[in-house]
Amino acid sequence: MRIQNELLEIKSLLGQATAAAGIAAIGGGNEVPQMERLTAALERAVVLSRNTLECLRPGVEFLQGGKPVLPYVAVGGTVRLLNGCWLHIRLDTLLPHCRFQSPGYLADTITRLLDSFGENGRKLPYYKKALLVIDEHCSCENRTIYDQDNKGWKAVPNALKGRLFPDDDQFSLGIALLSTESEEMGCDIYVLPAEDAGEFFSQRQGGMLF
Repeated sequence: MRIQNELLEIKSLLGQATAAAGIAAIGGGNEVPQMERLTAALERAVVLSRNTLECLRPGVEFLQGGKPVLPYVAVGGTVRLLNGCWLHIRLDTLLPHCRFQSPGYLADTITRLLDSFGENGRKLPYYKKALLVIDEHCSCENRTIYDQDNKGWKAVPNALKGRLFPDDDQFSLGIALLSTESEEMGCDIYVLPAEDAGEFFSQRQGGMLF
């Protein structure tokens, strides 16, 4: 039933996008707001479609020649600073399966979000020794991958190294893979000084991060 509801929502979003495109094409000074409606509906439809596909995708056997490339999709998200020095990246999707090559769209999304945050003079933090925490929000019903070692999380530190911390070697970066039960799917990425690990997990335990 959940899959059918998601497909109906995708159909509705595409209908909204079509309507907005039609109004924008007429002109009359309404192009900008209608294009904003069109873009928002398409972005939501693409993310929902990707999550739904991952739920439906059967197990696949691959030849030894290598892993297939995950198709490019547009993913939304936000960036903010917590406590003045902890960087928080929120992605509106879950991590892809690691049976694919490191997905280009994931690294592209993170790069785009960091570029956007750096506009208007805002400065990204830089850590000589960092802790990277990847916290997926999902439920048993809407999760797409069961095991942590099957998730394509390696694209995340690859997109961040050199920009937020020197490298992703074991002495420059610590990594924690977490999950939070939630009906709303998404992925929270935190980067903070390694020495702040105790304070971070204390605030997470107290529900102060969300």
